[in-house]
Amino acid sequence: MKISIKNKEDIKKMRIAGKLAAEVLEMITPHVVPGISTGELDDICYNYITQVQKSIPANVGYRGYEKTICSSVNQVICHGIPSKDKILKNGDILNIDVTVLKDGWHGDTSKMFLVGKCQPHNERLVRITQECLYKAIEIVKPGIYLGDIGHVIQKHAEDNYYSVVEDYCGHGIGTVYHEEPQVLHYGVPNTGIQLKEGMCFTIEPMINQGSKYTKSLSDGWTVETKDGRNSAQWEHTLAVTSNGVEVLTKRSEEDL
Repeated sequence: MKISIKNKEDIKKMRIAGKLAAEVLEMITPHVVPGISTGELDDICYNYITQVQKSIPANVGYRGYEKTICSSVNQVICHGIPSKDKILKNGDILNIDVTVLKDGWHGDTSKMFLVGKCQPHNERLVRITQECLYKAIEIVKPGIYLGDIGHVIQKHAEDNYYSVVEDYCGHGIGTVYHEEPQVLHYGVPNTGIQLKEGMCFTIEPMINQGSKYTKSLSDGWTVETKDGRNSAQWEHTLAVTSNGVEVLTKRSEEDL
């Protein structure tokens, strides 16, 4: 397995792409309200990336995908396709996943949105899933193993009576959108690849209220929970530094 190691100049470019991706999520936040369609949200993001950021929405045309964002509502785990027919309702939970391509480098990130007033059990799922991501980020540094990352996520999810989706994972990233290594969100400590300075990858745990099992819809993209219960996901792009980690897609409200 060949894992790309980025130098300081590479990471400088990834930092720019990552900041742009973070800014898309900040920009779209006030638009996420009951009554708007996911298709409208997609249009707003496309126009912002292309016209304001003068960048490329990496999802458009990727493996035949036609939209700028993935918009995953409630029981949709990932890869929900935006549509003018999908109207957000009060109480929905929504994940928006966006990747910006700038000067050949990718920044990939996602966040959860609470639409209107949500039920406490859905708010809790969203919060615990974000904690899973943050707990994983906290331990990233040279010398730890990918299994350590997966274990931290799995333990926090299961301690809170949730399950971890095992069918989808984080990934290496750089000039290539998805590259090695695969970053599993479950695992055994001290197993898997050992991290080195210059590795760049995403961590993007998908956590379910019910069972971990998934089903793919006939559109070829949308993935839902098999039991129909809700799922949440948060994602950041990271660079392993000499003594820790830099979160390349950090938003202004985050203290990471």
